[in-house]
Amino acid sequence: MKKVLSMLAAGLLLTAPAMAVEIPQVETQAPAYNCDYQPSCEVAPGFYGKMANPVTSKFNLSIGGFVKLDYAYNSVNLGNSGSLAPGSGAIPKTSSQQGQADQSIFTARQSRLWFKVAGPTFLGAKTNALIEADFYGDPSAAAESPQMRMRLAYGSLDWTNTQVLFGQYWDTFGPMVMSTVDFRQAASFGTPNNPRVPQIRLTQKVNFNDDNGLKFTLSLQDPNQDGNNNQAATTGTAGTGNTTSAVASPAAATSANVGMAVNVAGQAMFVSKALGVAPGFYGMSMNSLTAGVFGLFGSQKVTSATNPTKHVDSYGYGFYTFVPVLRSVDGKSRAMTLSLEAQVYMAENMAFNTATAAAFVGPAANYDAAKGYGLGAQLIFYPIQDLGITAGYGRRNAYNYSNYRLNENFQKYDSIVFANVAYDLNAAVRVAAEYENLDTQYGINSPGTSGTGTANIARLAAYYFF
Repeated sequence: MKKVLSMLAAGLLLTAPAMAVEIPQVETQAPAYNCDYQPSCEVAPGFYGKMANPVTSKFNLSIGGFVKLDYAYNSVNLGNSGSLAPGSGAIPKTSSQQGQADQSIFTARQSRLWFKVAGPTFLGAKTNALIEADFYGDPSAAAESPQMRMRLAYGSLDWTNTQVLFGQYWDTFGPMVMSTVDFRQAASFGTPNNPRVPQIRLTQKVNFNDDNGLKFTLSLQDPNQDGNNNQAATTGTAGTGNTTSAVASPAAATSANVGMAVNVAGQAMFVSKALGVAPGFYGMSMNSLTAGVFGLFGSQKVTSATNPTKHVDSYGYGFYTFVPVLRSVDGKSRAMTLSLEAQVYMAENMAFNTATAAAFVGPAANYDAAKGYGLGAQLIFYPIQDLGITAGYGRRNAYNYSNYRLNENFQKYDSIVFANVAYDLNAAVRVAAEYENLDTQYGINSPGTSGTGTANIARLAAYYFF
């Protein structure tokens, strides 16, 4: 036995060099924060690589995302997508069957997965790319068989003060995003931010000094007013308005991509470090004082039997600001910070991004673009590093009610009042609760029906960021 053990030991010693070659060496690095003392030591769990550990594909690749479980109780029935506020902004009338029923719904479809690439440099610019998907492709499908949906897919060239981005990215119009647990984020209630559209975008910074400067953004975007630019024409409601704010006759109008031009959108913002920084959306970023204007312009050709060559413009313009009311003490800590974010805009024929509720109004022989305006404001307060409290208000309003006189049940306005509380258990796990009041006031109403739709909503959510 001793002889056998001696032979085994000798064999292991002889193979040790080969084994050492095969075992990968793991390099350790001291953490930037003492996470044992403060589990949520990061400023916030990050969407895009804050906690990323690069792995190797062709270039450096980071993988991340989050798991999100939502529960929503709605005082009215909002249908298959009831875990979100309706994309149209239209709340079922209190006199309707849906308006007299309630709804209780769980979903994990808002969970998200992303891949971020850091590639080779080009003429001094860093090159990056990101692909992101969630599972909300078909809200009518069974909960165990959701469809993936492309949210973002873009590449970028990043110099110190210049960025060129191409791919699918957020619509340049409307920079404000309501920090709601509801991932609709008040897009139909005064902050039209949800559309992700194919585009090419140029961003240029002009620095006055170390603390102050301007940021200009110009983008050419997919002209998605028609809803489907791949078809020669779409009959029915012109544009992509919702069912409660269509043209007077469902077959009266046709919107064609003949004469369609790309949308041009832009922003001009003043950015200053003079007031320090405070948490922005979801407490994920620390933002400086920002104030400026934004806008969009496009055009489409719409036809009818009596007016075959009419062009209707799409345009919008607005003002945006972010103010660190109570600044972070070190630029990282969220404790005792307060931020104010606000936006106001005017728009015409912009139902495609929910800036207006309808696309067109008026009789078929002389229909015109629907006009409207929107506004939103929110406060984000962190009494301690891990606890965030947000409250806000938003409203989307038709501009001239008389223009809608031939449209049945048009939306005069849609509004939201919300408040939520979020707590980070550590750098990965977050829990949140929210209350929303959604209200729709309708215009012309069928005899004997209500002109109001109201929803009171309670939400709970659990996140795991990875």
